[in-house]
Amino acid sequence: MLKWLIMIKTTFIILLLCFLYAPLAAQQSVTPQEIVSNITAIDSFRVVHADDFFEESYEFWFRQPIDHAHPEKGTFSQRVIYSHKGFDRPMVVELEGYALWSMSANEITQLLSANQLTIEHRFFDGSRPTDSIPWSSLTVRNAAADQHRIIQAFKKFYSEKWLTTGISKGGQTTIFHRSLYPTDVDVSVPYVAPVNYSATDERVQLFLDTVGTEGCRSKIHDFQEELLKRKEHLLPMLEKLAAKNEWKFKMGIDKAYDLSVFEFSFALWQWVHADCETIPPLDASDEDIFNYWDTYTGFTFFEEGSTQPHRPFFFQGLTEIGMYGYNADEFKGLTDFTGMVGFEWTLPEGYGNVEFNPGTMVYVDKWVKERGNFMLYLYGGQDAWSATAAAPGEETNAVRLFNPGKNHSTRIKNYPEHFKDSIYSVLENWMEVKIKEK
Repeated sequence: MLKWLIMIKTTFIILLLCFLYAPLAAQQSVTPQEIVSNITAIDSFRVVHADDFFEESYEFWFRQPIDHAHPEKGTFSQRVIYSHKGFDRPMVVELEGYALWSMSANEITQLLSANQLTIEHRFFDGSRPTDSIPWSSLTVRNAAADQHRIIQAFKKFYSEKWLTTGISKGGQTTIFHRSLYPTDVDVSVPYVAPVNYSATDERVQLFLDTVGTEGCRSKIHDFQEELLKRKEHLLPMLEKLAAKNEWKFKMGIDKAYDLSVFEFSFALWQWVHADCETIPPLDASDEDIFNYWDTYTGFTFFEEGSTQPHRPFFFQGLTEIGMYGYNADEFKGLTDFTGMVGFEWTLPEGYGNVEFNPGTMVYVDKWVKERGNFMLYLYGGQDAWSATAAAPGEETNAVRLFNPGKNHSTRIKNYPEHFKDSIYSVLENWMEVKIKEK
């Protein structure tokens, strides 16, 4: 009887060990190239040199439904970069909000000594149907379902902790995906990611009216007024520059001029650290005024050639994920624009009058406040997009850190040292790894 019990116990232990180490055994018996070769949704792949940080890297195209709720609408291929560090390392998934722009290891991947998947957002650059973009299928839910399918395809091969991250619209994408598929990964770190409530979220204007010092804000506003007062002299300079560069403005160059004036304050706070001292005096020459304006706003933001590759972003902003607008009434008497001016001019042909659907952002905001656990939100303290920062509730264990005096270029590396220590501590605890190089 005793011998029989010992045999049962031994058998149980052996089966338990087999169960626990089966993923590891599977990892050791497969190579990264075999992984991409055997995932049936991968249409094609090639070896690439992404970064010396990784052991090997692949670019592949993952077949996705155009509409996950209606597979009969067909498919498209989505671009992904897969970089392998080791099966015993965590996996970081970089969720792009736009086109895939880099194959390098991001800063979190480097800190965690991790593997990395970088996923291009649907309908940007090459990740779109070959003929035309089916705009009605460009939704938060479809994009999140894309990311979910790719993550699940690789999940069985990497048993350590998983983390998603993204910057700006990629940060938004990170929040959106996590809210819809909370168990896909263990941790998420969105950078400078707004959660907007409307197509012209007025919290941005409130932020611009209160950020920094009163003296700095006044100097910015006075400069904008001066640009409008000098329009008769400066518009020909813009027209000459546009002709030289073959720029086309869908709304007309006269309106593009005013829109560029409105954008100046947002752009300055988004990208420049309280740069009020360098603003030219109001009695500066037309050339100095124009050149400074061009440097810090950039007229191509409103130019059709620049708008075209970013049109999916604007479409999403005006229909589902929100944007900001310009309060033209601040410049009454100096412009023909009135009220809150939005970005309707960016919409694709046939979509002149779209309605913003607030339902998605209501859901996301509620999730952030009530159920968004293991989320590390990073923001620039003076970034205009911080006006609509995610606001986690006390019932979550989420952490939100504003980088003092910094803007949209906020990264972990440019936080003050005591903030970095907090970030490293959170990552080490949540990801169950030791960060070696700090």
